[in-house]
Amino acid sequence: MTVDPRALRDAFGCFMTGLTVVTTVQDGRPLGFTANSFSSVSLDPPLLLVSIANRSANLSAFTTGAGFAINILSEGQKDLSARFARPVDDRFADLYWRHGPAGNPVLAGVSAWFDCRLEQAVPAGDHTILIGRITGFEAGDAPGLGYYRGAYVTPATTAAQMPAGPDVVISAVIEADGQVLLVDDGRGGLSVPMARVGTDGVQAALTRLLAAVGVTAGAGSIYAVYEDAGTKTQHIALRCPARPGKPAQGAFVELSADGVADITDPALRAMLLRLADEARVGAYGIYFGTHETGRVQRLTEGL
Repeated sequence: MTVDPRALRDAFGCFMTGLTVVTTVQDGRPLGFTANSFSSVSLDPPLLLVSIANRSANLSAFTTGAGFAINILSEGQKDLSARFARPVDDRFADLYWRHGPAGNPVLAGVSAWFDCRLEQAVPAGDHTILIGRITGFEAGDAPGLGYYRGAYVTPATTAAQMPAGPDVVISAVIEADGQVLLVDDGRGGLSVPMARVGTDGVQAALTRLLAAVGVTAGAGSIYAVYEDAGTKTQHIALRCPARPGKPAQGAFVELSADGVADITDPALRAMLLRLADEARVGAYGIYFGTHETGRVQRLTEGL
């Protein structure tokens, strides 16, 4: 199967901190373990990595086997996350699965899967990094399951915990074919489309904003949450994949340093430059902090 780099980049970008089950087959028997996310390594050739603890009883099966699959769990699969994280005689008992293109177990109902041939196993401290060459993948519509600070996180719970009211502003980072939509910021420069959140919440504000700029775009995933210390405004930036077309407001520009040079807000310009860098490798993070300083949260280490 030929892997399309652009489709693969989009698939990677949909899942920022999702829980995964990594699977393989040894002597005809399926094996697996829970890992808190993974990372892309390369789009050409298509490579990804995940790590496994050296204390794992299945270490040899994964480091010497033919390959492995990454199964990104959906929000209704907390039980699978727990099952594959605990010592269990047969983690696949009464569980429906099938062989992927490389022969590794692909679980039913997951948000997405990537089936890989083992490219390299690299010792790294108390873990071993598994680098796989992707032979096939599939991304569905089911929202992913995350794990943050000792608790499961789903899109529904995340949205419920997002602040809403007159002091919250959402920014729509609308992407299409390597371009981003910019609009007039009213101060002689450019910005991404923004809207203040009302009492009906983030989702309603985003729906109105997308309708106003006249593009067909997805609801998006959270890309940054930060506070403007000067105005005490909370900002939520959402990545919104869009279909190419002519918007009612603004224009699409190349997602590059030159393309975003006229953005007047330094924090917004820095965020888009980070997005341009991350888009090149297909590995994304979420920024938490203030308008000036913060950190990018990524989860790539196996449990």
